[in-house]
Amino acid sequence: PQRHESGSDGWAVRLSQATVREIVAPWWFKLRDTLWDVFSDACSVSFLGLLMIGVITGARKAGINPDNVATPLAASLGDLITLWVLSAFSSLFFECIDMTWLPPLVCAVFIIMTPFWVCAAKRSPSVAKVLKSGWLPVIVAMIISSIGGLILDKTVTNPNFEGMAVFTPVMNGVGGSLVAIQASRISTFLHLWSKPGVLPYKMRQNWPNPCTIFFSSEVNSRSARVLFFLALPGHLVFLYTIRLLHGGHVSLSFPFVMFYLMAALLQVGILLYVTEVLVRLMWRKEVDPDNFSIPYLTALADFLGTALLAGCFHLVWLIHGL
Repeated sequence: PQRHESGSDGWAVRLSQATVREIVAPWWFKLRDTLWDVFSDACSVSFLGLLMIGVITGARKAGINPDNVATPLAASLGDLITLWVLSAFSSLFFECIDMTWLPPLVCAVFIIMTPFWVCAAKRSPSVAKVLKSGWLPVIVAMIISSIGGLILDKTVTNPNFEGMAVFTPVMNGVGGSLVAIQASRISTFLHLWSKPGVLPYKMRQNWPNPCTIFFSSEVNSRSARVLFFLALPGHLVFLYTIRLLHGGHVSLSFPFVMFYLMAALLQVGILLYVTEVLVRLMWRKEVDPDNFSIPYLTALADFLGTALLAGCFHLVWLIHGL
């Protein structure tokens, strides 16, 4: 019962954060756009939250580390579920486009429900702490991801960047999933071998040498190497799948594949280093990295992935123009 209560409290936090985020984010859009965002985000948060509770419970019963299962699923399925729910409800509400009273009514219902979700979340002390201090990562992550969205918006309509919309979710999703796993593993390591505010002796550098992160014999370094090299076969599988399904409007030429893989490895390498620095900083400040680091990292993965992919397309265009 306590586990189910904690899950419901966490679900209430996510609903309140989703509502506030989607009310704040689209202030430059029409009210109708806010309706789509609020409704779809709340539904996707609910569905994903229930799914994660089931995955974590099942992983523990099966003797599998939830860090290796739940974290990448949450990082990758979040975008997929949100896009699916957004498209479904946008189509549904489009049928009611003449009902001008509907958008303010639905938004008002969610705004009115937010205080009740906040009260429900306060029942658990650990969840209440997230409710108080968990807003900054959500807002900052939203801003960082929006910058990546602006890059995508500028490139997706350019004929020289055809296929950008197909490869962007792959680039961002793989990078975000891998660093989310690493952040959870480092956080679990710190919870096991140290206490908040105190870092182990070998992790006390504010800006660690990249060589120690990727080439030492420490357990976190070994996992960083594994995750870094996992990006290569993972992206090759996705590239083959895209080609098999005839997705995109760009041929998978040798220069494109090489630039794409180099961009993917550069993205993951940067993210793994930032993960180490960010988790250490948060642990030193007595902030739980499990709750606060992953939003920053996945948002940074979106920004870096989109920017590097745009650079990849531009280089291919320059080569073809020679």
